[in-house]
Amino acid sequence: MDKLAEIMAWKRREIAPRLRAVTEAELARLNSARPPPPAFAAALRRPDGRLAVIAEIKRRSPSAGDIRPNASAAEQARRYRDAGADALSVLTDDKYFGGALDDLRMASAEAGVPCLRKDFMVHPLQVLEARENGASAILLIVRALTDGELQTLHGAARAAGLDALFEIHDEADLERAARQGARLIGVNNRDLAVFKTNLGLSERLIPRLPPGTTAVGESGIFNGADAARLRVAGAHAVLVGEALMKSADPAALIREMRAA
Repeated sequence: MDKLAEIMAWKRREIAPRLRAVTEAELARLNSARPPPPAFAAALRRPDGRLAVIAEIKRRSPSAGDIRPNASAAEQARRYRDAGADALSVLTDDKYFGGALDDLRMASAEAGVPCLRKDFMVHPLQVLEARENGASAILLIVRALTDGELQTLHGAARAAGLDALFEIHDEADLERAARQGARLIGVNNRDLAVFKTNLGLSERLIPRLPPGTTAVGESGIFNGADAARLRVAGAHAVLVGEALMKSADPAALIREMRAA
């Protein structure tokens, strides 16, 4: 079993005890009862044309191990806000990434910019949790889900007033995301089966995205040169976690990446 399959199998077991039916009607009622969240996809289309930066709160990962295991989500969100991040990505998986839903709630309240709930989504209940805890968007890993699951989760996100970032890893994923009507697509440069990164993946796939798609480069981005490669490929934004979590001066690193 590759690592992604392992994580997805665990996630389905983890949420099983609390599962219940969640309909689009319920999500729509929740959405109408709450103020609209900041628009995630729109924040990545900068009117000045520069590259947007999605700053990630990530304490550890299967590939890097511990990054900043004791980091406060609220404090990190403040650092990113002050550094001028366009949006945040918040890991809410505990077992593999050391995250929690409380991190999303605190970060979204503190930062005042759109937040992505980054987790392994398999059920509309997780979409409801995302909306309740301040998210503006959810992540859908195309390779990890059936077409039926993608359709259900995408519909749930729309009903809840959330954007959906479709994450792809190859041409087959791209075709499946396009069939689902994805308008926000991220290319993960990390092969989640073996956890190796290759920026060439974004350079290959981003130019093939459907016209009008907002393109995000994810993983393996550590400096301005990396960001520049993805900008040239057509990325509107980059999602950066490990490099920013380790940086003593995230504002300088974000400026360097924006300069791409």
